[in-house]
Amino acid sequence: MEKSKSKASIEPYHHAAGGWGAVKYVAINLIKEKVAGGNYRTLFKQNQPEGFDCPGCAWPDRQHASTFEFCENGVKAVAAEATSKRVTPEFFQKNTVAALLEQSDYELEQHGRLTDPMVYDAVTDKYVPIAWNDAFQLIATHLHKLDNPDQAAFYTSGRAGNEAAFVYQLFVRMFGTNNFPDCSNMCHEATSRGLPATVGVGKGTVTLDDFEHADTLLIFGQNPATNHPRMLGELRECSKRGAVIVSINPLRERGLERFTDPQSMVEMLTMSSTKIASTFIQPKLGGDFALIKGVAKRTLELDDEAVAEGRERVLDVAFIEQHTAGFDAFAADLRAQDWQELIDEAGVSRKHIETLTRIYVNGKRVIATWGMGITQHKHSVQTVHMLSNLMMMRGNIGREGAGLCPVRGHSNVQGNRTVGIEEKPSREFLDRLGKVFDFEPPREHGLDVVETIHEMIEGHVKVFIGLGGNFVMATPDTPRTFDALRSCELTVQITTKLNRSHLAHGRNALILPTLGRTEIDVQNGVPQGVTVEDSMSMVHISYGMNKPASKNLMSETAIVANIAHATLGSGKVDWLGYAADYDRIRDAIESVLDGFENYNERIAKPGGFHLRVASREREWLTDTGKANFIAHPVQRDTPIRRARALHGEKLMTLMTTRSHDQYNTTIYALDDRYRGVFGQRRVVFMHPEDIEMLGFKAGEWVDMSTVWDDGIERHANRFLIVAYDIPRGCIGAYYPETNPLVPLHSTGDICNTPTSKSIPVLLTRSQEEMALAA
Repeated sequence: MEKSKSKASIEPYHHAAGGWGAVKYVAINLIKEKVAGGNYRTLFKQNQPEGFDCPGCAWPDRQHASTFEFCENGVKAVAAEATSKRVTPEFFQKNTVAALLEQSDYELEQHGRLTDPMVYDAVTDKYVPIAWNDAFQLIATHLHKLDNPDQAAFYTSGRAGNEAAFVYQLFVRMFGTNNFPDCSNMCHEATSRGLPATVGVGKGTVTLDDFEHADTLLIFGQNPATNHPRMLGELRECSKRGAVIVSINPLRERGLERFTDPQSMVEMLTMSSTKIASTFIQPKLGGDFALIKGVAKRTLELDDEAVAEGRERVLDVAFIEQHTAGFDAFAADLRAQDWQELIDEAGVSRKHIETLTRIYVNGKRVIATWGMGITQHKHSVQTVHMLSNLMMMRGNIGREGAGLCPVRGHSNVQGNRTVGIEEKPSREFLDRLGKVFDFEPPREHGLDVVETIHEMIEGHVKVFIGLGGNFVMATPDTPRTFDALRSCELTVQITTKLNRSHLAHGRNALILPTLGRTEIDVQNGVPQGVTVEDSMSMVHISYGMNKPASKNLMSETAIVANIAHATLGSGKVDWLGYAADYDRIRDAIESVLDGFENYNERIAKPGGFHLRVASREREWLTDTGKANFIAHPVQRDTPIRRARALHGEKLMTLMTTRSHDQYNTTIYALDDRYRGVFGQRRVVFMHPEDIEMLGFKAGEWVDMSTVWDDGIERHANRFLIVAYDIPRGCIGAYYPETNPLVPLHSTGDICNTPTSKSIPVLLTRSQEEMALAA
């Protein structure tokens, strides 16, 4: 049994993921959040057909759920909502915004649940109470003052249910803009923009059942033990029946080494575990494209050898001929590709590429999953294309037990996009929306996250409304984003708990407290459920189980509907009627979107229903009517290469990452036990040889600065060096602490996602530590 650790330390963690460590931390979080004993029962309804959907990750639920369908980090998310700690008007009376800004993100989180709507008072620098109707009227007044609707931006986090998101997008489009920056812009946008060009739909092609039939799983750029721990249960079952699992990630994460399932009495009592990945490939940051292209090139070479020797083909020729376009050009590009360039760019040996290729071609049913290790780079869309190319070479799309599996982060980020939270909506969607609701939607593309920040800085966006999330800490270039929000005339944050975005406010500001996913939502005396869509396109309903944290809370759906009513009136849309009965919203969604036929009837069934994904059925919604092979060269003119040309081997490439005790920007505690970090967060993971090469020692403190060409100095100071198994030239550190190092202009091609996994930085000894030593 592991020991508890209370003070800051760096100690290797020798246990498997999960197990008694997970059980202990579940107990710690329930106690720390002072969760009432009756609310413990909530956990047994988490991710159950008749219960509520976890407010954490978007990993799907089994239709026939077991008794326990929650994980350690899911409990942390539930405990954060079910906490008995409260942020009341009296709290704000005692604390100015300036004083609160001195607190850490963790300290702000620990104050508890917000209870009342608040408005900023500039005279006292405090938030003071405001009546709900007065808050809605204040928003309407500011929106009406704008010269045009594009001067407002409407942010959405992935926690909003389909009902709130649909009403939100309808209101905003009737108001007159497509300015929908959302959390997709910062995470899986490369997936959403990349897959339509190859397979026709920006979603994955697998369901959870496919994991029962796969014989090979390639896990790209993911840390399931922290980001979606219930995935480990599926991987454990795959491993136990003999499937080959490969981890492709710069960091060798504990959760993909071995896992003790807390639901397995045998493993828990015997202190045993299950091996997960059999092979670990560690490309350098940004090296995934070259690695995948190398596997594709070697797969083609093996097929050429098979043809020459009269053996069975390696390629799925029937699939390629019947279902794809562009293969000849793609194959020609692979044949012309220089091997040494791929090896250099991938940061792995030819032997490792050969190993990965053999595993891939030996697999009959291969699933490729990926996370933000793939999507937060400059050439991330090209990497998604290359991964699609590789899977198509052997027909691993639209086959049982095989396919593309992007694993989304937040619980309903995919559902939000499905129901219309999209700054670049399709013409077909707008036509249908306009026809059903008898108005002409705006046609010009709106602003994404990065564009919104630019426009706020320039003074063009004057009103910012955030439906959940912590915008200022989730986004890049933190000081500039602070300035951007502060330049607004009005900022509105719809939220459950206090965070730093409430303190980086506009000249006028509102905090509007909302019900959490775990809480009972009653409208007109009838309990309401909200629907969500998981990473594998399953739509199901979620009902809260706990008593609301305050009598003065409103649901997200009701808040959005009331803002719409105050701003537009209800002459054309009965907004308040939507707030009173969510069935009516689902009827509206059904009338606008294909695939939602009999919506209310289908979600009444345990487990909900699967939204059809055409590419899963080998129907290709592309311009060619087929799945497209898309060739790309290795890009040599990159920010990292340019910075390294100036600074040589001293230039490091930084990836931002989560600790195990956080979810997105929410900090639950200060440990990252799988990486051996306890009681602290300002650490930087480095290869031992890089530490020595730079003249440092593990345990020293360093400052980091970004190498960029816009004349803006970007610094993040006082980070403790931790020796770690990470490729040479690469370092890792937690966000949001290192988000100030991510330039606003450093974004992915096509997707415009911040390149948070590939930032060129220099390290110097900590000025603060040197001053203390002197």
